[in-house]
Amino acid sequence: MGKVTRRKFIKITSVGFAFSAIPSLSVSSLLASTKEPYVRKARYYSKRENNAVQCHLCPRHCYVLEGNRGYCDVRENRKGEYYTLVYGRLVAIHIDPIEKKPLFHFLPGTTALSVATAGCNVDCKFCQNWNISQALPEEVPSKFVSPENLAYLANKYKTPTIAFTYTEPVVFTEYVYDCASIGKDFNVRSVMISNGFINKKPMSDLCNVLDAVKIDFKSFNPDFYKKIVRGRLKPVLDTLVLLKEKGIWYEMVYLVIPTLNDNPQEIREMSKWILSNLGPDVPIHFTRFHPEYLLTNLPPTPKTTLETAYKVAKDAGINYVYIGNIPGHPAESTYCPSCGKILINRTGYYVKATNIKNGKCKFCGQSIPGVWK
Repeated sequence: MGKVTRRKFIKITSVGFAFSAIPSLSVSSLLASTKEPYVRKARYYSKRENNAVQCHLCPRHCYVLEGNRGYCDVRENRKGEYYTLVYGRLVAIHIDPIEKKPLFHFLPGTTALSVATAGCNVDCKFCQNWNISQALPEEVPSKFVSPENLAYLANKYKTPTIAFTYTEPVVFTEYVYDCASIGKDFNVRSVMISNGFINKKPMSDLCNVLDAVKIDFKSFNPDFYKKIVRGRLKPVLDTLVLLKEKGIWYEMVYLVIPTLNDNPQEIREMSKWILSNLGPDVPIHFTRFHPEYLLTNLPPTPKTTLETAYKVAKDAGINYVYIGNIPGHPAESTYCPSCGKILINRTGYYVKATNIKNGKCKFCGQSIPGVWK
């Protein structure tokens, strides 16, 4: 079962390598001949005395002694050199609608080849994928898929985008970067679904090869990040500002958890911060919480709570606000901020109609920010 770690309370019971969405995939053709093809020299670290290293990938700046791993458990100090243990070591691969990420202003109605490795650099008590995000790489069945083969699969199954998702792409950043770079040669785009808990240099590098980023924004309350996420708010805010400066397309998701981050005043303050630092056009999705992992004592988010959050953000001046995880709700659709007509009509992950022409509202000519073709 692997060594005992801070995650020893987790029991891996039924995790599989999910190829169900692409049944004709030949797994054997993707396997590498080397014993540990997924072990590669890590980026973003410096050497210290006595063969220790210090990681500079995320704001934890882990100081790692020889033979040990960083907080994420997927990066290891081997004789004074730092290695990622999850390069191409995929524990999940599916074909998803891009709307599932959710990205609503990025190639709507298309699909994404969605992949993940084990590992994460935070510990959200409400994590939906805890059995892979909080696991050691050796605890989860996996297969090696090279960046070239991943791009090949995207083309084979006619998915215009690769999405790095499910766990935390920050901890397998080397693979993300290489896949996104190689994907461009295959005319495949790349998006990262992230918590945004990453340092400026690696995020800047990723912005040079990615096409979009979705940030799971947990709360505007630093105490929530400390107690519920085991992370910090300020670095995530810095990441959002950096994405704005880089000009890459990005969207935000806010999982509304009853009693923990559903205070309208906090959402109002967050909306003001967004307007001041990011502008009115960044889409924000308020999504419904379902009891999961270590928060099974809380109920699902009431629809009225989500509608209150929606109204607060809209009243603050944010143009594109959505409600998620309630299929059929009118706030799943995209509306023109100028004429108010429906631009993208959605039900769940299904896009029923699109009224955007050349990046503009078909009815009034208002420019609509996003990546549309």
